[in-house]
Amino acid sequence: MTEVCKVYEEHLDKILEAQAKIPEEEAVLEAADFFDALGNPTRLKILLALMEAGELCTCDLSAITKLSVSAISHQLRILKDRKIVTYRKDGKNVFYRLDDEHIRGILRTALAHLSEVK
Repeated sequence: MTEVCKVYEEHLDKILEAQAKIPEEEAVLEAADFFDALGNPTRLKILLALMEAGELCTCDLSAITKLSVSAISHQLRILKDRKIVTYRKDGKNVFYRLDDEHIRGILRTALAHLSEVK
């Protein structure tokens, strides 16, 4: 059961401080979309593979996830639209990588948090 206050009492100073620091609604929605993209096991496996390998083509990602290239392409489109991955073309191949070090840091922080013994 979740713990809740036994008596309802608002702390106006803390409420106002939090409200002033919460980003505008559009930024909150973008962040929610970002974290939603990380919440899918297939997309997370893609990101972890890219974090370890640095750069992989769609065929590599297909082999790693045991999914079709078409299915991987769909997941990569979502990650690309949310600025989580970027790509480069090399002849007939397309190689994907994490968009920047922020993404790598978020993944490392999440993994470290989950591995903590409590």
